Amino acid sequence: MDNKSLKKLEADLWESADLLRAGSKLTSQQYCMPVLGLLFLRYAYGRFKKVEAEILKDRPVRNGRVMPVEASDFAEKSALYLPEEAQYSYLVNLPENIPAAHITYQKDGRTVQMNSLGEAVNHAMELIEAQSEQLTGVLPKDYTIFTDDLLAELLRIFNNNALDDVGGDVIGRIYEYFLSKFAPVVASDDGVFFTPKSLVKMIVNILEPTQGTLADIACGSGGMFVQSGDFVNSKGRSANKAMTFYGQEKVEYNAQLCLMNMAVHGLTGVIKSGNEANSFYNDAHNIAGQCDYVMANPPFNVDKVKAEAASQAGRLPFGLPSVNKANEVGNANYLWISYFYAYLNETGRAGFVMASSATDSQGKDKDIRESLVKTGHVDVMISVGNNFFYTKSLPCSLWFFDKGKPEALLDKVLFIDARNYYTVVDRTLNEWNDWQLKNLNAIVWLYRGETEKYAHLLKEYHSVLGAEPFDAILKKQEERLNALREESKKAVNEAAKKDKKKVQAEWDERFAAEEETLAIAKEAVWLYEKFGEGAYQDIPGLCRIASRADIAEKGWSLTPGAYVDVAPVEDDGVNFHERMKEIHDELLKLQAESNRLMETISLNMREMGI
Repeated sequence: MDNKSLKKLEADLWESADLLRAGSKLTSQQYCMPVLGLLFLRYAYGRFKKVEAEILKDRPVRNGRVMPVEASDFAEKSALYLPEEAQYSYLVNLPENIPAAHITYQKDGRTVQMNSLGEAVNHAMELIEAQSEQLTGVLPKDYTIFTDDLLAELLRIFNNNALDDVGGDVIGRIYEYFLSKFAPVVASDDGVFFTPKSLVKMIVNILEPTQGTLADIACGSGGMFVQSGDFVNSKGRSANKAMTFYGQEKVEYNAQLCLMNMAVHGLTGVIKSGNEANSFYNDAHNIAGQCDYVMANPPFNVDKVKAEAASQAGRLPFGLPSVNKANEVGNANYLWISYFYAYLNETGRAGFVMASSATDSQGKDKDIRESLVKTGHVDVMISVGNNFFYTKSLPCSLWFFDKGKPEALLDKVLFIDARNYYTVVDRTLNEWNDWQLKNLNAIVWLYRGETEKYAHLLKEYHSVLGAEPFDAILKKQEERLNALREESKKAVNEAAKKDKKKVQAEWDERFAAEEETLAIAKEAVWLYEKFGEGAYQDIPGLCRIASRADIAEKGWSLTPGAYVDVAPVEDDGVNFHERMKEIHDELLKLQAESNRLMETISLNMREMGI
């Protein structure tokens, strides 16, 4: 399935499911977990059928009959076995009037009559949990809040053969898409359960996980694990064999989302939740100092953390941040930053999202930041603009540590100010598209001296756009789009009235493809104009490699804007004074026209006797 088809499938499924919610009395909070649970159920069934087919290929035959598959057959293939009553096909084909059908099932050693479709789905979830230790107590089992009609329609919506395409990849994408759509309206723990995909991808791309232990001690719905798994798998390795995933998530609701998210992506991991997973007071897995990778998007600016308990829990190589008179840490940002550093082994890498204010905060925060810089392990700092989060509009920053930095870079930090580099999704949301992610990643490659990766990216651009210079391609594409606009206007105007909408839709589809090519050409020009064939240079307003002495001079600030200076203003060729005179003349004309209209209106009103 191509990307365009997948996006349409995502949108269609969401629209159908959300329309059903709008017609019910359920809140988004009530609806979110059960709907994601059904997506999980659909994934589990698709995976089950695929593995079952593989098993049956070589199944022995006795007395002319193929031996039935068993749970042990699936365990050998690291797949989940589904009893019949837990299979999606069974649920979707149940009769409309379940009580009248007198269907029974076994529960706790006794026979129970099924009274609703919700009860049947709850039972399916219980059967699946019995097959998987990782999912025990995780799956939603509150489907009796739905009417049978609503639940049957939801089951029908997800009973789509397209969801079986490319194994679990498609349904994994759709699960993430649904998470992103629920994120703005489900305020779970201040809405931090979902980290936007482009931020997660940036972290993963810069850390480049290949094998080892990965920890996320504020794991939310598990996006860091999923994207890391995708990255490892894309390199031809098996994420489950190459990586060990450890997560901590205080909010149990979020931990459930995480485990289901990992499951629909075929990943396994150890996720702890509840009080034992409160990262301020517990190293739930006892893995401090042992991690190859640490990734996280922790809640920002948390207050009232008990200083004594936090100190006893350790993982504070640079000491506690400022403590108030109540013996509390008033802002926990530097607790998180210290933890992320402390979890790394001697060559480990960390990448995390943090409040922008943390790059320049004062007091004990500044002392900790100074100590961090002096280790030589602060690697890259990236400023991110507004509106990257679904529930917050504030800017943030991405921090990267690398304990395995080469000697030549120990005294250096790469600063990137990406606040003005993004794609607008809608009025309230921005993101980095895939090419922008690659471009920002390319700056890091050049800083690290990995010029072969940069050269490969240029080849990738040329493979999509053609062999000509990028600026020439961009100019031709702009001219082509202008010509197409004229053609489309003519075609729509000449079309019969009944065909106009159809003709316009056809042209819109053509425009979408051409505009995508134009967008890629713009990104290629953006990159090539700055770094050519692959020579790093500081770019005012965008990036700079700063030395430790530079950082000390700036008071140990790690704010990229303090180092990259201001981008030069491009001359737009307009004479300011001439343009201001034109605007003034135009304003006088408009004012005169306004006065004339007011006189006409007054005259008309007098004639009407008003």
